[in-house]
Amino acid sequence: MSARNSKANKAAARERLREEREREAKKAKVRRQVTVALSVVGVLALAGGISYAVVQMNKPSHWEAAMDAKDVKKPKNTSGPDGTTVVVGKASAKKTLEVYEDSRCPVCATFEQQVGKTIDEDVAAGKYKLRYIGATFLDGDNIAKEKVGSVGQGSKNALSALGSALDVSPEAFLAYKSALYSAQYHPQESEDAFAKDDYLLKVADSVPALKGNAAFKKNVEDGTFDAWALKMSAVFSKSDVEGTPTLKMDGKPVTAANSKNAPLTAEEFKTAIDKALKA
Repeated sequence: MSARNSKANKAAARERLREEREREAKKAKVRRQVTVALSVVGVLALAGGISYAVVQMNKPSHWEAAMDAKDVKKPKNTSGPDGTTVVVGKASAKKTLEVYEDSRCPVCATFEQQVGKTIDEDVAAGKYKLRYIGATFLDGDNIAKEKVGSVGQGSKNALSALGSALDVSPEAFLAYKSALYSAQYHPQESEDAFAKDDYLLKVADSVPALKGNAAFKKNVEDGTFDAWALKMSAVFSKSDVEGTPTLKMDGKPVTAANSKNAPLTAEEFKTAIDKALKA
């Protein structure tokens, strides 16, 4: 091989090596740029995710939002501030029986199963009107009223559903209240079944006026009367009542004989109510 060819080959090899190095340098630069770009995207995504999480954590819950609602939708067949006065019965009835109940309350369920029919019959006969005051302390609300271990949303949700039934008619309200407290449908206190709309609608299917009622179903699912339920609960909270069930006739306690508690049998109730009506 001539010296000239040898020098030419070496020069060509050096040129190829230089070009290869330039290509590798360009590739490395591109890789660095991509890595930096991906890192920036990752940081932004992480920051965005954190920001979203913070926003979600600080976002009020559904019931907190309902508590702050400016426009409180009132069920039909109500009166008073925010529609929280619920009175059922003949206008000619001179006396009013106040009933304080929490939908999840097991003692309320016993009371309704034993005494509810008698009350419905008395109201229909015009012996007295019925005023209903719903509580939600078993959800953990208004705990100062009574020391309880339960928490959840069932009391509030059931009270809202009762508002939906009242919006249909007073009769539908009474029938639905009875169904919610029935042995067939009332859950254990530890089970927050009433927090589920589908369960409340299942119970409603046992009430002819509510079964297949599209307006009632929509109101339950949309939570139309959620804010109203919380306003009703506040009425209970502001009262002097310590637990449920509690009965009052025109503001005076109605209790079983030799007791400070509500009568839990039809016989005890008849004795107590006859005494209250004569007072």
